[in-house]
Amino acid sequence: MSDNAKSVTIIMIEDDEGHARLIEKNIRRAGVNNQIVPFANGTDALAFLFGPNGSGEVSSGRSLLILLDLNLPDMTGIEILEKVKANPHTRLTPVVVLTTTDDAREIQRCYDLGANVYITKPVNYDGFANAIRQLGLFFSVMQVPETT
Repeated sequence: MSDNAKSVTIIMIEDDEGHARLIEKNIRRAGVNNQIVPFANGTDALAFLFGPNGSGEVSSGRSLLILLDLNLPDMTGIEILEKVKANPHTRLTPVVVLTTTDDAREIQRCYDLGANVYITKPVNYDGFANAIRQLGLFFSVMQVPETT
């Protein structure tokens, strides 16, 4: 793995604790040792991404990758995606949408808003674990632009 890939911080926005643990475990299993910063709701995740003043400048120079669940307790993943892609400091941050929704319109909307990858969580454990492992392998070769 290149130094660039090693310094990428994975921001996981997932309110289901079981899913969050499964995601982390399988990313690790794929040999990805990047820091994973978990958030159980959108409010905390956006506070981290945009900083106390909300400008997003705090993410300037950070190499981030966002794993985003669409169904969150306080706001929708779509709202978070819109905010991330509308901010000049975070708009280049890759966003991987990871959700149980396989609605074609929802998928299209996420891509229209700038999502990089859309993954539907398989309902069974093995399918989910396998999908995350493959995602981990993808992370290990993926290059992430530095935010400006």
